[in-house]
Amino acid sequence: MRNSTEFSYFTLAFPDVGIFRYIGFMFVLCFFLSIVCANVLLIVVICVNRSLHEPMYIFLCSLFINALYGSTGLFPFLLVQILSDVHVVFTSLCFFQIFCLFCYGNVEYLNLAVMSYDRYLAICCPLQYNTRMTFNKTIILIATTWLYGILICAVTISLSSSVQLCGNIINKVYCDNYSVVKLACSDTTALNIYGSTITILDVGCPLVFIMYTYIKILKVCFSGSKQIKWKAVSTCTPHLASVLNFTCGGCFEIFQSRFTMSSVPVMFRIFLSLYVLMTQPLLNPLIYGLNMSKIRISCRKLFSGDS
Repeated sequence: MRNSTEFSYFTLAFPDVGIFRYIGFMFVLCFFLSIVCANVLLIVVICVNRSLHEPMYIFLCSLFINALYGSTGLFPFLLVQILSDVHVVFTSLCFFQIFCLFCYGNVEYLNLAVMSYDRYLAICCPLQYNTRMTFNKTIILIATTWLYGILICAVTISLSSSVQLCGNIINKVYCDNYSVVKLACSDTTALNIYGSTITILDVGCPLVFIMYTYIKILKVCFSGSKQIKWKAVSTCTPHLASVLNFTCGGCFEIFQSRFTMSSVPVMFRIFLSLYVLMTQPLLNPLIYGLNMSKIRISCRKLFSGDS
């Protein structure tokens, strides 16, 4: 075992970009403001329009709230670090960021899985939809999604924060759990097995469930009427785009965390690590806002002042 030290801060691996950091700061700030405005707008639209108080839109509201939560856990830290000459973050803040981002990822995938179940009921069991997807069941599913995400993250952080560290340099531009665990002095085999198991469960199970629901939906579409096909295309296309983007981005992040990528250019590694955290919170409101007619019409009414 190597000698351990009680570190009060971590050092992040920010590249030296000179005066270009001010351009980077403005870009990231504008991106963050766009995410906040887009998600807040759709949350307000869904909340104030009684016609949108349906399970599908309530699940969307949860998705948009999660986007705000995840973005708040990343962007303020990132903006401060971009302008800092010394890229350090206090240990407590680092673990807080890990909690926020890990919880965001868990809730996002579970939310998408719940939404696929909702679409499965609406398309494959339309006559039973109102009895099987009640308002109370909708709230229970959302609450379960958030509580599970928070619980898993709390357990993970409690295990990681108790590990004795022999270093404090994180080779990323933000804090993540696996980067901290790699700094441990002692054998982390048990933690790595736990982390891999949680990753498989949190990603694999929702993804398999989503694939199952879409297989069922496709079967109904191939044998159904044009109306059913249109309903499936109009409501499932944005959801499928969101699932694919989050899955691909998540895989990028998992691969680069678990495998050595020293041969990959630094800026490309940063892009891969930030891709899913930056694009997903903005992609969701854009694709749902543009593709779903009810939300589009409600947005127009809100801006035009029509009742």
